[in-house]
Amino acid sequence: MSIVKINVLTVPAEQREVLEQRFASRAGAVEGSDGFEWFELLRPVEGTDQYLVYTRWRSEEDFQAWMNGSMKAAHGGGGAGGEGAGEGGERPRPAASGSTLWSFEVVQQASPKS
Repeated sequence: MSIVKINVLTVPAEQREVLEQRFASRAGAVEGSDGFEWFELLRPVEGTDQYLVYTRWRSEEDFQAWMNGSMKAAHGGGGAGGEGAGEGGERPRPAASGSTLWSFEVVQQASPKS
């Protein structure tokens, strides 16, 4: 079964729009990666300042290959929140003030009945 990676990003209220715009501008960046199955950016509704970046992968190896390849290159070797280089090659200020990665194995799943 698949594996799930959830990146928990702490995002101050004044940076929410910046974070969402950065993710919107990277649309398509992960979708062509081998083993990629799903992506969702989850905005907090109430009670927290943490966004969840949900991705599902065929295997841990596929996720690691993406992390060490195109993701690392897109983030200039590191960083959180979908940032890339800004104008003049300068790195923009991170939108997230913290990041934690959660890892899960899918042991059961269901889809809607047809």
